[in-house]
Amino acid sequence: MNYQTNFPTLQGIVSPEEWQARVELAACYRLIDAYEMTDLIYNHITAKIPGTDHLLINLYGLLYKEITASSLVKIDLTGKILYKPDTDYGINLSGYVIHGAIHEARPDVGCVIHTHTRAGMAISVMECGLLPITQTSMRFVDHLGYHGYEGPAIDLDERQRLAADLGPHNAMIFKNHGLLSCGPSVQEAFNTMYQLELSCRAQVDAMAGNTKLVIPDQAVLDKTANLYQPGTRRPYGVLEWPAMVRLLEAQSKTSGYPRFDA
Repeated sequence: MNYQTNFPTLQGIVSPEEWQARVELAACYRLIDAYEMTDLIYNHITAKIPGTDHLLINLYGLLYKEITASSLVKIDLTGKILYKPDTDYGINLSGYVIHGAIHEARPDVGCVIHTHTRAGMAISVMECGLLPITQTSMRFVDHLGYHGYEGPAIDLDERQRLAADLGPHNAMIFKNHGLLSCGPSVQEAFNTMYQLELSCRAQVDAMAGNTKLVIPDQAVLDKTANLYQPGTRRPYGVLEWPAMVRLLEAQSKTSGYPRFDA
């Protein structure tokens, strides 16, 4: 079986727009790993190639820290593979069931991230959902969808319900399952996922203290949520991204793995 993990570079072979999308998406995979939001080889992040309806997704079998710009698979919204590196690794069916549904329903979305983190799964089973108990979690007040568990996401008829439950939001909790974020760009989707994950971790820690939790009044919650929306002050994730890339570049010198932009 051919399960290699090093692939010839596609730089100069694909369009400049596709190459940039590949580099940004590969960086996002590495960052999800760096901030401990991975689940072995599972989960997926997709990015739309600008000017097309084509998506990029990971090979199903690679660790996130192994993913490079040239190892990503190109698919259409139905999951049809348009390009794949020379390997026996394929793609995860759930990747295009979940992600394809959102990309198709939301033309404004350029990137979708799905995770199964310990904290995210813990919050997903709580009847109360995500509580606005920290400044970070207040960002999601009235800006968070919930999707009921229907089993592993492999049925195409679930796609419409997924998209409807997300609605206009850029974050969603899959009940009994995990987390999802999206955004116009990879940068913004990553920032949203980072904040959603941090909110879940803080809530799990706070609830473990077995003491009464303080929730500010609704006016404060509404004000805070508004201040953290992309159109209020700045599109969160864009300013942060160059620092994130510098982090990856520093890590690549000692990691032993190929650079994300290879």
